[in-house]
Amino acid sequence: MSSVQRWLVATAGALMLAWQTSAMARDLPDFADLVEEASPAVVNISTRQSAPVRGSQPGLPELEGLPPLFREFFERSIPQQPQGPQRQAPQSLGSGFIISADGYVLTNNHVIANAAEIFVRLSDRREVTAELVGADPRSDLALLKIDAGNDLPVVRIGSSANIRPGEWVLAIGSPFGFDYSVTAGVVSAKGRSLPNESYVPFIQTDVAINPGNSGGPLFNLAGEVIGINSQIFTRSGGFMGLSFAIPMDVAMDVVEQIKESGTVRRGWLGVIIQEVNKDLAESFGLPRPAGALVAQVMPDGPAAGGGLQAGDVILQFNGQDIVMSSDLPHAVGRVRPGEEATLTIMRDRKRQNLRMRIGALPDDDALAAQSGPSPSAPPVADNRLGIVVADLTPEQKKSLDVRAGVAVRQVGQGPGAMVGLRPGDIITNLDNQPVESVRDFERLAKALPTNRSISLRVIRQGRASYITFRLAE
Repeated sequence: MSSVQRWLVATAGALMLAWQTSAMARDLPDFADLVEEASPAVVNISTRQSAPVRGSQPGLPELEGLPPLFREFFERSIPQQPQGPQRQAPQSLGSGFIISADGYVLTNNHVIANAAEIFVRLSDRREVTAELVGADPRSDLALLKIDAGNDLPVVRIGSSANIRPGEWVLAIGSPFGFDYSVTAGVVSAKGRSLPNESYVPFIQTDVAINPGNSGGPLFNLAGEVIGINSQIFTRSGGFMGLSFAIPMDVAMDVVEQIKESGTVRRGWLGVIIQEVNKDLAESFGLPRPAGALVAQVMPDGPAAGGGLQAGDVILQFNGQDIVMSSDLPHAVGRVRPGEEATLTIMRDRKRQNLRMRIGALPDDDALAAQSGPSPSAPPVADNRLGIVVADLTPEQKKSLDVRAGVAVRQVGQGPGAMVGLRPGDIITNLDNQPVESVRDFERLAKALPTNRSISLRVIRQGRASYITFRLAE
């Protein structure tokens, strides 16, 4: 190949690479117009707290009892702090955004929690005091009101219902105090449940979120807010690629309720549920692991009045498939208390529908489980599970709010020990059959199969759950 030919080939390759690079650049989104339009409605939020400061400092030696010479030396050397309350400088804690031209601002509850004063800094550098209209710790949302005119810039509110993993999103906020920082990424997943956050189906993204971004908006490519940046998963204290945003549909429902009544009410079934794994699905006759297994029905709750029973597997709620057990609280929480809902369940290996009226989610204190006393009945004979059980006394049934069952007194070697049974556990169902007494338990234990998963319903410290095991040949 001649030098001219080599030059032509090299030139053609360079042109092709440039064309491909240009084509790829054209396919990537340009966020500049979106940022220019949306940024004026994003705000920085800071708070100030007043706290009494003592004259003495913790951790310093007690002066009384020291010789006068030493006491005088310490009194001269230790800086004295003023008595009474001391006003602290406002601390920048997070972000927010304006949702109405008359000054309503949305942010995270944890940004303004326990604040004596709340300050909102606008894009035109004005700083105004904000009034807390209402907050909802369960969804980590707070609604503020500022008096800064009636023509404030506002964001465009979008819907989070139709977002798809893989689509581009953008965040604007004040990480570490750097106002109006812009970061972009994609939706990683939706409907995520986080520990202690049962009623928020979070949007997971890989958008860089850091301290100070909390409460800021998450935009789609249309410039609409579809979420509120709330949390990150991190082992280092900084961004690690896992960010979570509150869906805007959830947020606007909270805003509406706060404006109407100052509080937020959520739907409640009154059940304790657990995930359906492969073994439980086999035990309950399900073709695949799906649904929410009802481990316990709370007395006098909506589920109890609607006919739901422990051992039912909830497959659908108001026509929505319940794939993971965490899907159920999300669906129930969106229903206003007093409305009716239809549940599709699996009971005794048959599908059926139940219709019941949804109640109001009680306070956390009212949901605390009761702990039952230790069994006091004498032990009886051993069985195939390798455990010793006893009948429940009337006092135990009353305190545990169960009609029947047996108490585990001793755990020896065998399946019972392998699945983690402990003395004091209450067994109410074995292989999907109710256990009324020790006699029932012994009869059911003798008839247990050896070729499939077997379910066992156990109440421990007032909370019920299902576990599975297999018997060897």
